[in-house]
Amino acid sequence: MSEQFELTARVRARSGTGLVRRLRREGDVPAVLYGGGKPNISIAINHDVLFHSLEEENFHSAVIVINTDGNKEQAILKDVQRHPHKIDILHADFQRVDRNKPIVISMPIHFEGEEECVGVKIDGGMISHLITSVEVTCLPDQLPERIEVDVSSLQKNESLHLSDIQLPEGVELTALMYDEDGTHDLAIVSVSARRVETVDEEGQEAAVEADGDDQEDEADSGTESESPGE
Repeated sequence: MSEQFELTARVRARSGTGLVRRLRREGDVPAVLYGGGKPNISIAINHDVLFHSLEEENFHSAVIVINTDGNKEQAILKDVQRHPHKIDILHADFQRVDRNKPIVISMPIHFEGEEECVGVKIDGGMISHLITSVEVTCLPDQLPERIEVDVSSLQKNESLHLSDIQLPEGVELTALMYDEDGTHDLAIVSVSARRVETVDEEGQEAAVEADGDDQEDEADSGTESESPGE
């Protein structure tokens, strides 16, 4: 199960530009808690607490406990609005989750074993991350803490696909849930040969011959231009 976070919030007035500005001046972030068959609630969360929580990668794909005046509800982070030029957080959206109903959430992929990768260490290839996050479907209590993909045995010109990801029981990749013909089983990582600029021998010989012909033409031209002594 993924790491669980808890945020303390307080109910705020639903609307009002002046109120929102005052909240931000006081160091709070206006936010909304919605979904789960319940009314939307406008809340305020301490800016610094939310800011440092967002610095943790797991926070973005974890079940979060929103403690609003002693009423605790589980939710997931759905959206964050940031100031275009400052580090300030302007607004956040949280969606309630029901522990008995599946949730759909995007999670980052952690590629393990890159330093030991056969295709790189032995064959001199280069690793390319083609997909860095995936969407999973599971019950809230089954949400994994992280998704890992081991690339240590990957050889040059080989790749791993979505179906190669090992997931805990009860967790499914949303893209493959109804993928009967495999069209959505995309490659997530590959090892390819490094590009090296080379000139073949025929090209080199052609260049030498062309250079020699140019020198001969220059010599002939110089001879014809000389006037015979009179």
